[in-house]
Amino acid sequence: MEMRPVLFFDSGIGGLSVLAAARALMPQMPVVYAADSAGFPYGTRPEGEIAARVPALLGRLAERYRPRLIVIACNTASTIALAAVRAALDLPIVGTVPAIKPAALVSTTRAIGVLGTQATVRQAYVDNLTHEFAGDCLVLRHGSADLVAAAEEKLRGHPIAPGRYRAALDGLLGQAGGDRIDTVVLACTHFPLVEAELAAASPRTLRFVDGSAGIARRIAHLTRDLAWPATPAPGVAVFTRLGDAEHALAPALAAFGLARIDAL
Repeated sequence: MEMRPVLFFDSGIGGLSVLAAARALMPQMPVVYAADSAGFPYGTRPEGEIAARVPALLGRLAERYRPRLIVIACNTASTIALAAVRAALDLPIVGTVPAIKPAALVSTTRAIGVLGTQATVRQAYVDNLTHEFAGDCLVLRHGSADLVAAAEEKLRGHPIAPGRYRAALDGLLGQAGGDRIDTVVLACTHFPLVEAELAAASPRTLRFVDGSAGIARRIAHLTRDLAWPATPAPGVAVFTRLGDAEHALAPALAAFGLARIDAL
C-alpha cells in the first residue's frame, strides 16, 4: 500500500526546524519538504502576492506528491495565507504561528520580544495573540530580513559574522523597555536554526521559544491512526527554482533525511 507523505512547506530552509521536531516524534514518517526558492524571501514581499502565491503552489504540490497532510512551516505564509489554503485544499493543513502563548507562560519579567520577518511582526494576528495570551506583558517586535539570510547562508556552509546576530537582537533589546525582556519568541522558522548563535551574541541570558514542538505534537495527533512504514523512503526536497544555491544545500538537506532533490 502506498504511504502518502507529510508535506512541509516554507519559502526557504526555515521549515527544516519544524521537520526536525516532527521527525524526532515520528522518525518513520515519509516526508516531502518544499521550498519556494523562486519566491524567497516572503518576509519582504507584498502580502497580496503571498496570499495568491501560496495556495496556488500548494495546489500544485498536492497534485504531484499526494500528501496526507500539509504543514505550512512558515510564520509569514501562515499568518497571511492559512485560511485561503484551507479553503482551497481538501486536506488537513497545519499552520505555524508565533509562540506568544508559551512565551507568556514562562516569562518572569513580563516582557517578551517577538523576532520574526517584517511581514509577520506587523500582522494583526500577532496583535490578537498578544491580546489573548500576553495581555499583562510588554511585547516588543522586530523584523529582521538579514537573520533569515544568515540562516540560509549557514546551512550552505558559509561563515556568518557574529555581528549579524547581535544586530538582530539589538533591534529588540534596544527598544524602550527592551532591557526588561527575558524571553524571545523566534517567530520565523529559520531562526531556531541559528538559536545557538543568537544566544552566544546576546549581551545577557535570554530564553528562546519557538513553536516547532507544538506543531510536531499536532502532526502526531492528526496522524495517530496511521501505521508508518518500518523503513520509509528517503525524504524529498523540492524547490520552485533549482540552481547552484539550492544544490549547495544538499549536505544540510541530507542531515535532515532529505536525500533527493526535485524541481517543481
